[in-house]
Amino acid sequence: MKIYTKTGDKGTTSLIYGQRVAKNDLRVEAYGTCDETNSMIGLALSYLTKENFQGKEIIEKVFHKIQTNLFHVGAELATPKGKEVKWSLALVDIEELEKQIDVWDSSLPALTNFILPGGHPAGAAFHVARTIARRAERCAVGLGEDVNPFVLAYLNRLSDLLFVTARFVNHQLGASEQTLHS
Repeated sequence: MKIYTKTGDKGTTSLIYGQRVAKNDLRVEAYGTCDETNSMIGLALSYLTKENFQGKEIIEKVFHKIQTNLFHVGAELATPKGKEVKWSLALVDIEELEKQIDVWDSSLPALTNFILPGGHPAGAAFHVARTIARRAERCAVGLGEDVNPFVLAYLNRLSDLLFVTARFVNHQLGASEQTLHS
């Protein structure tokens, strides 16, 4: 099977079930931004390959599930209204994110100021992934009622988890957080 199909050479792409839309359609932007989030998470994880710290294996396990779920979010966003979604998110997916946020956040110093994104390359990359997840959420919101509410909640909670993950990684690896100075 060839990678290239040439079917998108005129600026259109197929949604699930074959409906053709412009590549700049908001639905395509939404699932494409989820893909971008997924890729940035992969980059963040790659920065951890040579690191050894308590919690690394959990981070890798948690984000393997999240990366899989982001494919499911993309599938939901790529499915036209009224068609069956093969992989729907559920409340339990959001609750898993919340539980992990609570676990990692409880091990961190309390925030007393805004922090600037940065620190260890992995922490910085998780911060970038957070901003991309927020953009994916904004795109999904733009689709209105055509979106499963769990998709919106998942993207919202994912960005929170990415923020906490960036802080957790930086803390575990001894990278200081720079605070915002007024």
